[in-house]
Amino acid sequence: MSDLLEVIESGLYCAAGDFSIDPWRPVSRAIVTHAHSDHACAGCDRYLCLSKGKIVLRERVGIAARIDTVRAGESVLIGGVKVSLFPSGHILGAAQVRLEYRGVRWVVTGDYKTQADPTCDPIQTVETDVLVSESTFGLPSYSWSEPKVIAQEINQWWMANRDQGRTSVLLAYSLGKAQRLAAMLDSSIGPIYGHAAILKMVRAYRDSGVWLPPILEVPSRAKRIGKGRGLFLISPAAASGDWFRRFGEVSTAMASGWMGLQSVQQKRGVDRGFVISDHADFSGLLEVIESSRAKRVLLTHGFSGELAHFLCEQGTDASVLPTYFVGESDDDNDKHSLADPPAPSG
Repeated sequence: MSDLLEVIESGLYCAAGDFSIDPWRPVSRAIVTHAHSDHACAGCDRYLCLSKGKIVLRERVGIAARIDTVRAGESVLIGGVKVSLFPSGHILGAAQVRLEYRGVRWVVTGDYKTQADPTCDPIQTVETDVLVSESTFGLPSYSWSEPKVIAQEINQWWMANRDQGRTSVLLAYSLGKAQRLAAMLDSSIGPIYGHAAILKMVRAYRDSGVWLPPILEVPSRAKRIGKGRGLFLISPAAASGDWFRRFGEVSTAMASGWMGLQSVQQKRGVDRGFVISDHADFSGLLEVIESSRAKRVLLTHGFSGELAHFLCEQGTDASVLPTYFVGESDDDNDKHSLADPPAPSG
């Protein structure tokens, strides 16, 4: 089975169609799985994405960008390669990319999750011959609780802070995570605030037809707001330093799949960690890989080596495909990225 895709200087490239998937440098034609900055590079001549992801992608790559769209499952022919996109459940408009050429099918999953999320379409099963899958949380120790359990934990934390006169500061990535969390919050507890980067993406979600509760802009004189009633959604990049201390007495928390590691929670310097990710946990990865019925599996970023070893032991033809994708990271912009995820350990 010859390789339809190869990793070159600009990223994952399909020579048969002369296009790239999630290039990390500007190219003539880019197929974009989703609008996080490690997958959506500004400056490309032309883009293709799912129709539901067009508005958020435009926020990333600029108003003048030429963006073509397809509906879920709809196919287009690019240089003899049949290309179709299917929801991946990661964030709004996130897609898996299926390529069909000379009787062979390839699927590039991009980032994905299997848990329910009211702010984006659920992942769709796509069968293929070769699967290029993320493996961000590809160790058995990563296992997510149900979202409703995490929502209850967050709202109880917020309510306890309110009752004790503390302002709640919840760190969440500006695109995807912040909107998902907003939909989980009980706005009867108090007002919800968001800083500029988050509100920009909130508007993009609403313009795309996603319901979100009222979210107020973080005021310049935040210390006068709410007497501890409010919850502030802040990007980790925007929370550097102690500027949010002007809110008065605060309790800080972060929502991330990495919060299951005490060392990471301590490194972030937050009081609480809520374990919730927009990536699949270990069982979710296995579920998607198995349901694809792929004869060959190529794994990218995260614990790719460990997951490849596990799959090979189970009889699957699996190996690592090196890329620059960083998995779950802070993507406010390229200049304000969170530190790399924890390195694999024994």
